[in-house]
Amino acid sequence: MKLPLVPLLTTLALLALLPDRAAARQPNLILIMADDLGYRDLGCYGHPSIKTPVLDRLAAEGIRLTGFHSGATVCTPSRMALLTGAYPTRVGWEQGVVGFLMGKNDGMSSEALTIAEIFHSEGYATGISGKWHIGNQPDTAPMAQGFESAYFLTMSNNQTKQLWRGDEIAEDPFQNRLLTERLTVEAIRFVRANKERPFFLYLPYTAPHFPVQAHPDWKGKSGFGEYGDVVEEMDARIGDLLKTVAELGLEKDTLVVFCSDNGPNPGEKADSQPFRGEKWSALEGGTRVPCIVTWPGVIPAGQESDALFSAMDLLPTLCKACGIDWKSKTGGKPVIDGYDAWDTLLGEPGPHPRQELLFWQGRDAEPQAIQMGDWKLFFDRRNALEGVGTKRMTKEQAEKIAPYRVGLKAKGGNPPFLFNVRDDVGETLDLSGEYPEKIAEMQARAKAVMAGIKADGILAISSPGE
Repeated sequence: MKLPLVPLLTTLALLALLPDRAAARQPNLILIMADDLGYRDLGCYGHPSIKTPVLDRLAAEGIRLTGFHSGATVCTPSRMALLTGAYPTRVGWEQGVVGFLMGKNDGMSSEALTIAEIFHSEGYATGISGKWHIGNQPDTAPMAQGFESAYFLTMSNNQTKQLWRGDEIAEDPFQNRLLTERLTVEAIRFVRANKERPFFLYLPYTAPHFPVQAHPDWKGKSGFGEYGDVVEEMDARIGDLLKTVAELGLEKDTLVVFCSDNGPNPGEKADSQPFRGEKWSALEGGTRVPCIVTWPGVIPAGQESDALFSAMDLLPTLCKACGIDWKSKTGGKPVIDGYDAWDTLLGEPGPHPRQELLFWQGRDAEPQAIQMGDWKLFFDRRNALEGVGTKRMTKEQAEKIAPYRVGLKAKGGNPPFLFNVRDDVGETLDLSGEYPEKIAEMQARAKAVMAGIKADGILAISSPGE
């Protein structure tokens, strides 16, 4: 279901949801996404060497989420989930990423409803500056998905050398080491151009995706090699953007979200500890990533939450924060899998809405695992032991899973693998033999969710095996 790209008046009832000072203007929204940033790659998440004072300050002034998961384990489906609030399988994803495993005409369905379309329909100026990677066809381009202003790469910075502005090529080839600067300059231009109206800025950086090449002004500065240089530059550029917001007097009217699209790429110097796994893997290291949310005077400062979050939850949560009734935009189709977790971000008492989550490996649209509460079940233990992206781990973690690997090869068969991810964050202790009822419950729930996706989604997908 597509929304007409024309502004609609926001009702007084919805504006009543906002703080008093926002009654005359809905808040601005800045959604920043890093590319392949590991869970521990920021100072406020424990990195011993990389310095990220801007993001550390944002975390101190708002809420730092430690149970946040990207929408998928690789770029394309992760971005689909973020922008639509739906499992990527529901909106057209089958396998891989644009430019790898996906066909030329594959990508997010043009019928999908994006957060940009929703905000644009409410009168927001909408702009993207960064990596798109959702589809290469005209009906899946940013301009067809709700963005008025679009400065973007169609794919990852290792797959293309073209930087687009709307329907025209802006640079060919671009200089990879200058991309973070270019994207930030464009983001600042967008903010300045739209300071008189509420705006939604989507800033999906290419950093620190490979090839990792430091800007000349940052090269050798971090003390953590070129990877650290790139992350520290991104932090500083975010600071430049936020300084502009403050100079325009918009700081208290701007909600800022920072996250990563998935875990670290194999072979990079990124850090996902204390979790095991990396990009392409349904293990925690492949999807549990940093997420910081701040809005001065609205979101209480100094918060931390380990509640289970998904990138899909951002669409309904941010709509609620901005006084937008997203349900009225969908009419029930397409289905939104995200939950409104605004009360959790505000630190309000009461149950957190998300209690379960399906996990996908990046090569196909078959789920590999489900989490329910503190429990996480891999339907096939090979995906927790020898699947794509399972190599990144400490020596201690490798020693703990070694007996399971030997047993897998010796006995054959692929029974489930059950972890308690609160007590065992490294996913190294199999409890499947002790909780057969829990396994049956989780398998049944996964089948039910997949049946719903098959019935209501754009793509028909088989259910996970037992």
